[in-house]
Amino acid sequence: MTNPRIVVVGGGNAGLSVAGRLHRAGLADITVIEPRTLHVFAPLQSHIAGGAARASEAARPQADVIPPGVRWLRDEVFTVDADTRRVHLVSGGRIDYDQLVVCAGMRMAWEQVPGLPEAMDTASGISNYDYTLAAKASTVLRDLRSGTVVFTQPPEPASCGAAAQKPMYLACDWWRAIGVRDDIRVIFVCPDPVPFGIPAIDRELRRKLDEYGIEVRYSRDLRSVDAENSTLTIGRGDASETLPYDVLHAVPPQRAPEWIAGSGLAASDDPHGFVDVDPETLQHVRHPEIWAVGDAAAVATRRSGGAIRRQAKALVKNLRAAVEGRPPTQKYNGYSVVPFTVSRGTVVFAEFDRWGRLQPTVPFWRSLYRERRLSWIADRRVLPWVYWHLILRGRA
Repeated sequence: MTNPRIVVVGGGNAGLSVAGRLHRAGLADITVIEPRTLHVFAPLQSHIAGGAARASEAARPQADVIPPGVRWLRDEVFTVDADTRRVHLVSGGRIDYDQLVVCAGMRMAWEQVPGLPEAMDTASGISNYDYTLAAKASTVLRDLRSGTVVFTQPPEPASCGAAAQKPMYLACDWWRAIGVRDDIRVIFVCPDPVPFGIPAIDRELRRKLDEYGIEVRYSRDLRSVDAENSTLTIGRGDASETLPYDVLHAVPPQRAPEWIAGSGLAASDDPHGFVDVDPETLQHVRHPEIWAVGDAAAVATRRSGGAIRRQAKALVKNLRAAVEGRPPTQKYNGYSVVPFTVSRGTVVFAEFDRWGRLQPTVPFWRSLYRERRLSWIADRRVLPWVYWHLILRGRA
């Protein structure tokens, strides 16, 4: 098959970088299914929420970022029939494929926390996991001079869940700079017993938490919110605590889009419904013509935008091999990265594999993870340009 029909579900970071790479690899019949007309560079939402970037920097029209030679179908998937190799669309249409790549991301499940959607509709509800709420957060956190602010982090699995901490550090640095930090109580609700889960990174983050005087509630989840009375309940097991707040920065639980499990593409024992792929080759374990990368894939590592680049490289080589009748041999090693913006000019750069071992981009620089100005420059200044001009075109 020299010109297979390739359908890519999702027009975000994963979908467009894969589509661009496939086209550059000589595969011409590529369609991307994406309902949204605005493309958002999600990592910048943390900087927006923390008042360190403008909202306009993070968004461009979807039509402007589709890779050359790739078709954009503005629609949404309803279900996939793997037996007939057909995608059924919400509009009632359908599209057939020879190879299907699922890059559908994760769904923000706000409704799983009672009262959370209502809280986000109030003046005091903000989040860096939504473009509109991030822009709202920028003003709310910038103008606050006293009161109690609660930041929550979602349990895994999540799309770069630890990014929930970034606006917290940025806000604390700002409040300290203008002399009001001592008048603001900051509480961080963390679902884990440590800030991240890799000892070297935890030491760096604990130092910043102590430096800013942040109260941490470890091993606690957000259980409910009472927006009318500005209180929230956190807990784990039988332990429960109610906290008042003046501002709530929340990140919701997350899961794969429901149509993935409904189409039989998830493992039967996966409660979160991720695409059941081999975590190294990224090929579906039961349907060899189906692939997945990004947040919707069961890749056995922490999900992040930075992980997608290496996943996309491996997937495109393996899909090309499959089209040519060869077995997939490229393997994704579980690399992921979380750049923690811990001040308005420094970053703790966490790079690691699926076993939690540090994997610095510069192999001999073992301490690259430590708080540095250089990492901030790379994350805040260099990466956005690379994303818009190279990654989305399949060139990086």
